[in-house]
Amino acid sequence: MTNYYDSHDGASAGDTSRPDTEYGMNRRQLLRHAGWFGGAVVLTVASGEVISHIADSLDTNAGAAAGAVAAGRGALRFVQVSDSHIGFRGPANLDVVGSFTEAINQVNSLGFRPDFVMHSGDLTHLSTAGQFDQVKQLMAGLKTDRIFTVPGEHDSIGDAGRAYRRTFGMGTLGDGWYSFDTHGVHFIALVNTLSLEKLGHLGNEQIDFVRKDIAGLSSDTPIVVFSHIPLFAMYPQWGWSTDDALKVIALLRRFSSVTCLNGHVHQLFTKTEGNITFHSATTTAYPLPKPGRAPAPAPQVVPARQLKEALGIRSVGYRQGDRELAIKDQRLA
Repeated sequence: MTNYYDSHDGASAGDTSRPDTEYGMNRRQLLRHAGWFGGAVVLTVASGEVISHIADSLDTNAGAAAGAVAAGRGALRFVQVSDSHIGFRGPANLDVVGSFTEAINQVNSLGFRPDFVMHSGDLTHLSTAGQFDQVKQLMAGLKTDRIFTVPGEHDSIGDAGRAYRRTFGMGTLGDGWYSFDTHGVHFIALVNTLSLEKLGHLGNEQIDFVRKDIAGLSSDTPIVVFSHIPLFAMYPQWGWSTDDALKVIALLRRFSSVTCLNGHVHQLFTKTEGNITFHSATTTAYPLPKPGRAPAPAPQVVPARQLKEALGIRSVGYRQGDRELAIKDQRLA
């Protein structure tokens, strides 16, 4: 099942001396995490191993690793954007439309035309019809043929996601989940923002969908999973986890390469568990505090000149037959 709209006409469619650090990161993961806001990062995922390359974003070779993986015939290149929060008003970002427009312009200036763009939720801030219409019109300016989305909790305020599905849910199942295949990769888009008590939740119907969806796939098929709330326990005290995610993770263990991409936390973070790597994306709207560094995950006000350094986009490259994904996170600054 596919959930996209054509972008042209808008039709629906830490301490490193210790082996373990706070938030459960080991030394290698911490080094990778610490480098993100200082430069461009390429993460190559192959057979469950993650290799990190950190380079200054002004270096003309910074994107070479990602570009090399995606070079040649049959290459797949896509972009993830997240948490645009169109409709937000507050000192953390006085112009979320402007920063989202800058993110779109950055996508359009990557030097290649993405095969698709995925928005991983919180497209809007209050899930009004006007906000959905505005974000749809903005994304119509993306130079790509297909745009996919998953909903955030801000896209489901007061109506269990019905307004979101009217705008972006054509061709989806249940509450908006779906899957698709391209360039030898199987993509699964999940919804874990509707039955919120404290944590994200998938539900039995959606878990059964995943079980049936992957039943016929070979174990060497690369899998990419999109969700808004993390599918790992990043910081459950703030709801940054999904209570029944382990049921889906168990289904994915047999695959040699699984990459889970999420939004929600408004900051870059990675975690690797065997064959599965989780990547949280940054936002185009406003930063949130690091886990446990504030009483609650409220919008964080930073000096104007620092805001764009906390915002950004993610590009991903894959060459069919290699079973490798190259992930590059780029600051909006």
